[in-house]
Amino acid sequence: MSISIFSQEPEHIEPPFWWSDMTHSEVEILLYGKNIAQFDIKINAGTITQVLKTENPNYLFVDWNTAQLKAGNYQIQFFLKNKLVFTQNYELKSRREDSRYRKGFDSSDAMYLIMSDRFANGNPNNDSTAETTEKADRNFDSGRHGGDIDGIINHLDYIQEIGVTALWCTPMLEDNETRYSYHGYAISDCYKIDSRFGSNEDYKKLSDALHQKGMKHIMDYVTNHWGGKHWMIHDLPTYDWIHHWENADNDFQRSNYRMTTQFDPNAAEIDKKGCMDGWFDTTMPDMNQSNPLLLKYITQNAIWWIEYADLDGLRVDTYSYNDKAGISQWTKAIMDEYPSFNIVGEVWMHDQAQISYWQKDSPIGAIEGYNSYLPSVMDFTLHDAQEKAFNEDQMNWSDGMVKIYENFTNDFLYANPKNLMLFMSNHDTSRFISLIDSDINKYKMGLTLICTARGYPQLYYGEEIGMTGLKSEGDGLLRKDFPGGWKEDAQNAFSSQGRNEKQNEFYEFTKKILNWRKAAEAVHIGKMLHFLPIENVYVYFRYTDDKSVMVVINNSEKSQKLNWEHYSEGLKNYNSGKDIISDKIYKVNEAIELTPKTSLILELSK
Repeated sequence: MSISIFSQEPEHIEPPFWWSDMTHSEVEILLYGKNIAQFDIKINAGTITQVLKTENPNYLFVDWNTAQLKAGNYQIQFFLKNKLVFTQNYELKSRREDSRYRKGFDSSDAMYLIMSDRFANGNPNNDSTAETTEKADRNFDSGRHGGDIDGIINHLDYIQEIGVTALWCTPMLEDNETRYSYHGYAISDCYKIDSRFGSNEDYKKLSDALHQKGMKHIMDYVTNHWGGKHWMIHDLPTYDWIHHWENADNDFQRSNYRMTTQFDPNAAEIDKKGCMDGWFDTTMPDMNQSNPLLLKYITQNAIWWIEYADLDGLRVDTYSYNDKAGISQWTKAIMDEYPSFNIVGEVWMHDQAQISYWQKDSPIGAIEGYNSYLPSVMDFTLHDAQEKAFNEDQMNWSDGMVKIYENFTNDFLYANPKNLMLFMSNHDTSRFISLIDSDINKYKMGLTLICTARGYPQLYYGEEIGMTGLKSEGDGLLRKDFPGGWKEDAQNAFSSQGRNEKQNEFYEFTKKILNWRKAAEAVHIGKMLHFLPIENVYVYFRYTDDKSVMVVINNSEKSQKLNWEHYSEGLKNYNSGKDIISDKIYKVNEAIELTPKTSLILELSK
């Protein structure tokens, strides 16, 4: 029986290179090629601790300990029957100075979320590319429209001017699905930026451009699923690389999406499996994070992108659908490599205790001895409350601003409520502005809330100009093109001259409050003291030992008089407050009439 040999470079070597002086000094190199498992592997320096062959002869996994090795080029040697057949170069690069101690985003930041395909088209030549299947079609709501990295870089001045300090773009890794590939969540190559967005080098340029402006770069990372067109899905390294459903068509069984089964002590095993192992969608095979090879692969991949693109944080999609032990190990490994980093996970649940379970050192998770090591989670319960509260003009036991107040009463459930992401809407929800019928006063109240409560705010692109979109209209319309991002657009909302009067009102308020927030230390790190709403007026304070901000939100249809004495616990010995929007100074104990559907942010002075 003859042995098939190839004498070319492997089709895939992943990661394509590594770095010296890493905490993760043992790198697992995936080698892929026809019958590659027949080779014995040596490397001319360092120590190979393991060469793993799987049931698929087209893979080798080589664990190489690089401790004490300097940056440089090394040779992977391929032997057959003790004869050297060929070699492959592998590089260890030098890390940037203090890379390990990079500072992630935190409560001093405000984040701007962009749907990468829908923000701006800076390079029309890459709208459709030879190596990707779906071609640009701007007339199709759910098609590729041509937004790209160049378009984002071209408008960083606009983004910075708004007052945000961190940029989160939806995934830019290759998504080569035949349709609906614009969103990027069905990844087909974990080490390659989609050519319709640009190149890996362009992605690095985006980080560099952000850093030059003092802004941070957050990568949207997907651990739970890949795309059906991923090259590995068509030739699995191991059978259990993904979750299979043998009684289903094409292995597909949709998740039941019941994330509560992950911690429910009464849950049936079939329901747990239905959530954790079910596929998110037909084109998104569910990855098996309990497979140690896959877990090591996605851990190294995330670290590779952080190091390569000089990232400042990760947002992890569908965090709570992962194998919870596996995702905990993944998160801890990244935070061990970068102890000052930050990762925010999407935990789309509607109960504070259930969301808290997924945050690092959660008192809820501790009940069963679970720790996700995830520093930050998204405050979906506040989002839920905002969707309704600002349309409830009359307050009763459970309606109106009581909904907002009650959200914060449960902060004791969180290990770190200052590390929560606050948002009015994102790429998966109805736009807040549609839910309030484009009422700018309600928008101002909503933005005031997420910019001054504990945690850090996230703005969804276009909110600052009043963009609308309802979930019922379809995801494509939630993710409309930003007006002016394409040369042929009739309107250019990137400039004040191109915006209409109402858009400029949205913009100017957003710009004012977010730029003020940059230096608002009491809002960044201060404690929170809040008072039961009265007549739909909600008052709270953010304060440190020497600074205090008083926030007043009148969600009533009526004018209200502010009762200073009632809030004396928060006012202490402060005697005046400057409204950061109007610059008007109010003296404590002097009469204030609160206009209906308005808010005040008062910087207090003694």
